Amino acid sequence: MAVSPEQEHPTKAFGWAARDSSGVLSPFKFSRRATGKNDVTFKVLYCGICHTDLSMLKNEWGISMYPLLPGHEIVGQVTEVGSNVEKFKVGDSVGVGYLVGSCQSCDNCGNNAENYCPEMIFTSGAKYHDGSTTYGGYSNIMVADEHFVVRIPDNLPLDGAAPLLCAGVTTYSPLRYFGLDKPGMHVGVVGAGGLGHVAIKFAKAMGVKVTVISTSPNKKKEAIENLGADSFLVSRDNGQMQAAMGTMDGIIDTVSAVHPLLPLLGLLKTNGKLVLVGVPAKPLELPVIPLITGRKIVAGSNIGGLKETQEMIDFAGKHNITANIELIPIDYVNTAMERLIKADVRYRFVIDIANTLKSSS
Repeated sequence: MAVSPEQEHPTKAFGWAARDSSGVLSPFKFSRRATGKNDVTFKVLYCGICHTDLSMLKNEWGISMYPLLPGHEIVGQVTEVGSNVEKFKVGDSVGVGYLVGSCQSCDNCGNNAENYCPEMIFTSGAKYHDGSTTYGGYSNIMVADEHFVVRIPDNLPLDGAAPLLCAGVTTYSPLRYFGLDKPGMHVGVVGAGGLGHVAIKFAKAMGVKVTVISTSPNKKKEAIENLGADSFLVSRDNGQMQAAMGTMDGIIDTVSAVHPLLPLLGLLKTNGKLVLVGVPAKPLELPVIPLITGRKIVAGSNIGGLKETQEMIDFAGKHNITANIELIPIDYVNTAMERLIKADVRYRFVIDIANTLKSSS
């Protein structure tokens, strides 16, 4: 007979979860494991809302398990550490991102690329090593192996730092890996939303010239004056796109809607790199001739390993980089999801867990 979520582990917990693919979230009582010898337990203070949460809640990828308690941009304060834990102590500000586990034995794990481990364990909606379901950060407490916990720099506000654990590392990682982080380079950022706005901030902090590429002309002032981009291209304006042909060393494409790649490939210099980090629901058409004639690369990139995630958050601390957020109470979360579908957020929702999540909700 199946054990209820409330009885699965010894530590009582509560949060908001969806019971089916309607995706509607409501109060949910469950349990967390006791703090193991390698574990860090922390009180959740804030949790960001990612578009992936919405996709999982709606079972858009066909892999969701219910009840599903989302949230993988989790920050809080350590309340207990296991006997083997060396990196953290009670009172530390910490975070957990998209992963809470991996095999720790494959080549990817050995190369600090746990995010590409075939057995990586998602922070919510997955099965942990012990067979129990993982529940995310729309909850009061979190327990994770210290390997999958990062330290948040003291100077970063925790609410604005939370989205960096997913949106931040998702854009930081390809800038570093594909060598688009050299001062004086020219990088395009497609889309200035939840992912794109932090891509702009990281690239500028690296000394890179940044051009935002968007379908919306009304985003130009915001991109340049508030986010720090150097220039702005309206992708539907053929004249603007033609004038910028062959000028960019690389492009970080953050858009999750279906869109043409050919105009973007035209913006790249010879040997340029187009890196996709958005997740369109349908396959994109890939024109081959521009790749061959310009020795160009189309690549993908997925979050980052734990070493790189810590490096990213430390870099953010050094350069005072945070996400632009709208802080919301937990009981607004379903409305926030509806607004997220319409891209009606500047630029990332963050749930004020500590002040609004109550066990009697």
